[in-house]
Amino acid sequence: MATRREARERALGLCYELEARHVAADDLLAGLPAPPDPYAETVLRGVDAHLDEIDSLLAKFSERWAVDRMPAVDRALLRIGTYELGWERELPPGVVISEAVELAQEYSTKDSGRFVNGLLSRIAEELRA
Repeated sequence: MATRREARERALGLCYELEARHVAADDLLAGLPAPPDPYAETVLRGVDAHLDEIDSLLAKFSERWAVDRMPAVDRALLRIGTYELGWERELPPGVVISEAVELAQEYSTKDSGRFVNGLLSRIAEELRA
């Protein structure tokens, strides 16, 4: 069983692939050689099922950034974080945001950590008020 951090990292790759290949979560999962950790699958399916709502929140709270113009890794991380904030209510917002920031710093641009932190913090204020 993977740690929650490892599951999020795997979910990041899966969400990135979901968008790049323009497929549904079920189709992506069916084509994998081995199933992902259950939490990574939960996140992937959740992002896929709530994509329109998630992207609406991202568009609402991102200042001068169109969702489709964000770096793809940032977009995937923001979708994961927004899903967790909105639909995985037992997770503390600080943990969700910290994990997303750490993954952004590891896998995206030098400014991505700040961008992800700011946007998810605004979304958390709205969803967890």
